[in-house]
Amino acid sequence: MRKSILTLSLMGVLAVSNSAFAEDAASEAHSQPEEKGTAPASAAAEEASPHTVVFNIGLFSQYIFRGLTQTDEDPALQGGVDYSHSSGFYLGTWASNISWLEDADLYDDSKVEIDVYGGFRNTIGETGVAYDVGLLQYIYPGDKNSGVKSAETTEVYGSLGYKWITGKLSVVVSDGAFGLDEADGSWYAELNGAIPIGETGFTVIAHVGRQEFNGSGNDAGDYTDWKLGATKSWSNGVNVGGYYTDTNAKDSFYTIDGDNIGDEQFTVFVQKTF
Repeated sequence: MRKSILTLSLMGVLAVSNSAFAEDAASEAHSQPEEKGTAPASAAAEEASPHTVVFNIGLFSQYIFRGLTQTDEDPALQGGVDYSHSSGFYLGTWASNISWLEDADLYDDSKVEIDVYGGFRNTIGETGVAYDVGLLQYIYPGDKNSGVKSAETTEVYGSLGYKWITGKLSVVVSDGAFGLDEADGSWYAELNGAIPIGETGFTVIAHVGRQEFNGSGNDAGDYTDWKLGATKSWSNGVNVGGYYTDTNAKDSFYTIDGDNIGDEQFTVFVQKTF
């Protein structure tokens, strides 16, 4: 059960990934291209397409989500695609290599996480407050060991953001969560900041989150995580950066192969959106 709980936290971290980069790409997709000069009266003005598709791919020194390493500190190749409509509706999928299911002896063969999500995002009138509500499914292909509950998990989420700060809540609605049984209602709350530094392309990122699990004995896996880092972006869609993460996750609950997967880490990455 301890390994299952550990796995749950790892997966939770992953999932609410989706990744922040995928969310950024989807947000950019909502902005419409600027209109060109007025067309001649004899020609019909072209309308900007309400449909946008954005791809992203990135190489990370490790896969960290909700403060927990998902790849045992090994590199991760991640990528996804997001479709968005000008109404605010969006759909997307994202994937990364993982190792935690095998490391925790939950699956005999499981090396990939696939997230599928969809929802609606927009702004509230002219207040400048942005909202985002949706559904996220975590999929873990592979062969689970006998007696182990499937790690596949479903979450609903909602967020509110203003300028450079965003608050988000994700709640498990499936019976199981990342290998834990009877964990429906478990939740992860987070506060994220992305502060641009003038017109330099640099952004300071900060994050604090709280994970709490429902179910008998699962509350031993409750913890708080935090992140601090910076990114540099270019107009061609290239992003590079690094961030420090740490948690107060208990050794008794989150130790795999002698190491606490929630210990302090430093991660660097390069990513491209197109």
